[in-house]
Amino acid sequence: MKNLLLSLMLVFSTAAIACSEDGKSGFVEENDLSIPVDSLRMGGLTEEQFNNVIDRVEAIYSPIASNLGKKLNIARKWTDATVNANASQSGSNWNVNMYGGLARHETITEDGFALVLCHETGHLLGGAPKIAGFMNKWASNEGQADYFANLKCLRKTFLNDDNAAIVATLNAPESLVNACAKVWANKDDKNLCIRGGMAGMSVANLFAALRSKPAAKFETPDANIVTKTDDAHPAHQCRLDTYFQGSLCDVGMNEDVSQKEEVQGTCHKSNGYSVGLRPLCWFKPKAN
Repeated sequence: MKNLLLSLMLVFSTAAIACSEDGKSGFVEENDLSIPVDSLRMGGLTEEQFNNVIDRVEAIYSPIASNLGKKLNIARKWTDATVNANASQSGSNWNVNMYGGLARHETITEDGFALVLCHETGHLLGGAPKIAGFMNKWASNEGQADYFANLKCLRKTFLNDDNAAIVATLNAPESLVNACAKVWANKDDKNLCIRGGMAGMSVANLFAALRSKPAAKFETPDANIVTKTDDAHPAHQCRLDTYFQGSLCDVGMNEDVSQKEEVQGTCHKSNGYSVGLRPLCWFKPKAN
């Protein structure tokens, strides 16, 4: 009986993990796309860019993990053709796998790749809501990892860049620029918002390509409303909406989220916010 119970616990805990370590599922759903180093389809990032992005995020979050008694291990799988990324936890080890196949996809920019790494970090640090499931209370769900990526991680990663110069090259749509200007009076904050939104557009284009769907747009938010919080990957328009709202939320990037409740460190209806909220296409706010 004891062995049977242990086996069941392992089965349930494996089934509940958001991002599998075999690379088949993770940032995007399971897919068969493969982009090796010598592929004729090769686009996206160079190996130097791949490593530079990881260096930057790792420098920020390794000390944070250490302060929490954890070790952040980011595996740089440049030669792996997998088009995905994933995270897992094993004891005090926080493990993230970043694959070269993803970095080489034609839709992926350096900022888009940074967002993917921030999303995987968000599974580990992104707070509530967590994935509902037996023995799997460590992982923030997919939508929350997306929200955390723009709300906290990308802002910290991009903070000291010449964001005005970078944004000038991005050809950002007027809807994004105007929305960011309405929330952020400070030019530096506005440029961080625009840059985060365009990182979201990069990965939304990846989702659209993998799903053979039309491109998502800032002007056409997902109108669906869930009856309970959805832990799985939202539709690609819903995911772009989440990145967009994370960029628009004016709660400070250094105000930590809570690992137990959904309000702290976020824009939430209960604390008077109407902009920067997690979209209702995946998030069902708890009653006040």
